[in-house]
Amino acid sequence: MSDKVVDASALAALIFGEPEEKEIEARLAGHRLIAPTLLPFEMSSVCLKKLRKNPTARTAILARFAKLPSFPIDFYEVDPAATVEAAELLSLSAYDASYLLLARHMRAELVTLDTKLNAAI
Repeated sequence: MSDKVVDASALAALIFGEPEEKEIEARLAGHRLIAPTLLPFEMSSVCLKKLRKNPTARTAILARFAKLPSFPIDFYEVDPAATVEAAELLSLSAYDASYLLLARHMRAELVTLDTKLNAAI
């Protein structure tokens, strides 16, 4: 079983039942999932955006968000200084750079729906 780094865009597709859900599910099946420790906070931000955009779906959104702890993801620290350097060099956000650095460090595929991050791979 190989490792795959999962970012917030890919995990959000699974958690919130977005159109890319089946594609991401297939890409992650049978692999050990890993992510930087910031992933739960990014997922909180995704949830908040969804709540603000569609307040009438609050109960459904929060029910889906409650599934987050059930995803078997191993979390790793990523060096903040290296993250800044990579983000600056690749014109990424620090958040995106942390996923990329972890994937490179672990020699793992990075699973993302972010086109800019995907281009940096």
